[in-house]
Amino acid sequence: MYKNRTFLAISIFVLAISQFVTAQKLNFGKITFSSEDGLEITADKYISNDLNAPFIILFHQAGWSRGEYLEIAPKLNKLGYNCLAVDQRSGNKVNEIQNETFKRAKEAGKETNFLDAYQDMKATVDYVKENFAKGQLIVWGSSYSASLVLKLASEKSDKINGVLSFAPGEYFKRFGESETFIQDSAKNIKCPVFITSAKDEKQNWIQIFDSIPTKSKQYFVPETKGNHGSRALWDKFEDSENYWSVVKAFLSKHFQDC
Repeated sequence: MYKNRTFLAISIFVLAISQFVTAQKLNFGKITFSSEDGLEITADKYISNDLNAPFIILFHQAGWSRGEYLEIAPKLNKLGYNCLAVDQRSGNKVNEIQNETFKRAKEAGKETNFLDAYQDMKATVDYVKENFAKGQLIVWGSSYSASLVLKLASEKSDKINGVLSFAPGEYFKRFGESETFIQDSAKNIKCPVFITSAKDEKQNWIQIFDSIPTKSKQYFVPETKGNHGSRALWDKFEDSENYWSVVKAFLSKHFQDC
């Protein structure tokens, strides 16, 4: 009888561990899905909260990858947010993480400029809304993608509930767009918006900010030098906590308590 009970207890324990490991695999790790043109997009899941919790899609800056968010995404999880860090086709490598979408695009002979990546971003919003985000959906961008998340919010207002934009600007004239390409899109944004950057970059985006009609908008310019893009939140920078403080306050005000 004692042996049977011991065996049963061990079996239950092993089953519980197995279920836990399976759940971890389902909620964290690398996934792929299709862009609008069929190119396979790579992304990392960081899902530690109920699917009704706010969901943040994290887009990287130029020349980089989803690796930009290796330390940022887990912190957002602890604040109550689920995340997906995405490889857009315009990028390369950061923090030893290769941009796999960029690699596939190159191998397929596809263009990989900033605007080419926009279809990846649109497809990601649709994919996340269909498969993961049961509550509010927030888009977060860095550098060129900080601009494009503003455009996303203007075009997908039925799906996007908030924007965090780290160092946006009018980066698209060399690709044939006007000098007010993002500013013109920003005029149609209806959701809460947060914009920040390095101290000396404010002139790159203040006109974009001013064109956003919603009253639930906010910007932050650090008193210190600061940093370009989402890396401003990396621990290795002494002023990163200044950025985190205002990010947490913005998220808490518009989405949930942090």
